[in-house]
Amino acid sequence: MRAFRVEGTFKINPKKKQKFSIEIAAIDEKDAIHRILSNLGSRHKVPRKQIQLNEIKEISNEEITNPVVRYLAGGAR
Repeated sequence: MRAFRVEGTFKINPKKKQKFSIEIAAIDEKDAIHRILSNLGSRHKVPRKQIQLNEIKEISNEEITNPVVRYLAGGAR
């Protein structure tokens, strides 16, 4: 698996948006997008159309801060 950092916003009510930056382990970029949309929709009850992804980038093992993502991406220490 590869590690990705996804940044974006989602609506928490009609007037406010919440920023997020999430690290996730996924097979490819398409899988990372699907996992982010599923997780945010499940945790915050936000429809997918209200989630805006601004940046999706693959990150190296040295850049990973989440220990679970580091382990899943194969960079466990």
